[in-house]
Amino acid sequence: MPTSLRAAARPVFDSRSPASVGLTFLPSLPMLPWSRSSAGLGGSMGEKTLVILGSTGSIGRQTLEVAARHRERLRVVGLAARRDAERLRRQAEEWGVSHVALADAQAAHILSHDRSLRVYSGPQGLCALVRELRADLVVAALSGGAGLAPILAALEAGSDVALANKEPVVAAGNLLTQTATRFGVQLLPIDSEISAVWQCLRGENRREVERVLLTASGGPFAGWQPEALAQVTPEQALAHPTWRMGRKVTVDSATLMNKGFELFEIKWLLGIEFSQIEVVVHPQSVVHSAVQFRDGSALAQLGCPDMRLPIQFALSYPERWESDFPRVDLPALGELTFAAPDPGRFPCLRLARHAGEAGRSYPAVLSAADEVAVSAFLEGQIGFLEIPRLVERTLEAHDAFAISGLEDVRRAEHWATQYAAGLVAAGGAGVS
Repeated sequence: MPTSLRAAARPVFDSRSPASVGLTFLPSLPMLPWSRSSAGLGGSMGEKTLVILGSTGSIGRQTLEVAARHRERLRVVGLAARRDAERLRRQAEEWGVSHVALADAQAAHILSHDRSLRVYSGPQGLCALVRELRADLVVAALSGGAGLAPILAALEAGSDVALANKEPVVAAGNLLTQTATRFGVQLLPIDSEISAVWQCLRGENRREVERVLLTASGGPFAGWQPEALAQVTPEQALAHPTWRMGRKVTVDSATLMNKGFELFEIKWLLGIEFSQIEVVVHPQSVVHSAVQFRDGSALAQLGCPDMRLPIQFALSYPERWESDFPRVDLPALGELTFAAPDPGRFPCLRLARHAGEAGRSYPAVLSAADEVAVSAFLEGQIGFLEIPRLVERTLEAHDAFAISGLEDVRRAEHWATQYAAGLVAAGGAGVS
């Protein structure tokens, strides 16, 4: 393993206090660095066709909530899930959708006798769905790394993709952006913090960006000591204080791996280097991130902690649609606080940064090992503090190689999944 992955934790902040960031409201956002030309995108966009990958999960359901408020602008034409066949059937009936896909072949069989549905089965079925429908926009909200292949298929089919799950960007960010460029389509961030940075860059020259202040709620354990963290239960880890999210991303938020993954999103989706990104703990989750420029000015994006806001922004781009979502009430908030994260208590942030800086196949291994570790924690097989230990052990054992295509990503993920699962099977002894 390269020295960069073994290096001791580095201070994230310099002497400039993140608490001094100025707050400015911005009306819109820039084109992404690799997106297609904005010619012809002005004015009303008309009706957009929409496919939702992961429609039965938290982000998928909230996407449908947003779509329900804008039925004259959005037409859902395809839905996909991992295995929740019954909820998918109900969604298809409600939205008049005839094309559905289930990554789990057994779950797909449940719907195979429904003559009102065309059912696509298995991982390749997800790819076939997006290729056949060629929707204007595909929302990628499948948990974990399962979404990578259908995201690539959607880009190759000429669809813009709104990214809600981070793992594909972590594992294959360069591959995704190259594919988007080659086919003249866009990758739009749904993640609230990445959307915030995106909005703050409107009309700005990226060469004038000094640093990005990436905010983190700190999760439910921000002030906990190591002794208490060692006793954390899955139920406690899933009780996020401000956000409503899926199980995997909620645990990642508690370990700060989620924030580590967002470093990759900013790098690959917005063209900002890892060295320019600093993490700030902000428990109120109102300032979703900020950008500081070389003249000392800083722009921040604020909003209530509600995922429907960045979801709608991605769906409406390049417009801003009206909404009845909660508004920020600054006097009622009273104060907004900021602090530096503690990399000693939350080493996942350090591991993610080092894997990103090392590059090659390390990011794919990071993502896959974390997926195994979180699953094992939720099933009671390992403790909370063993999550970063398992990930680090897997990274240390990996012999990295270049990533040039999807098969390389799959090779790295397969190796990491097998190795990390072996550590779990060792009864925790191999992790501690």
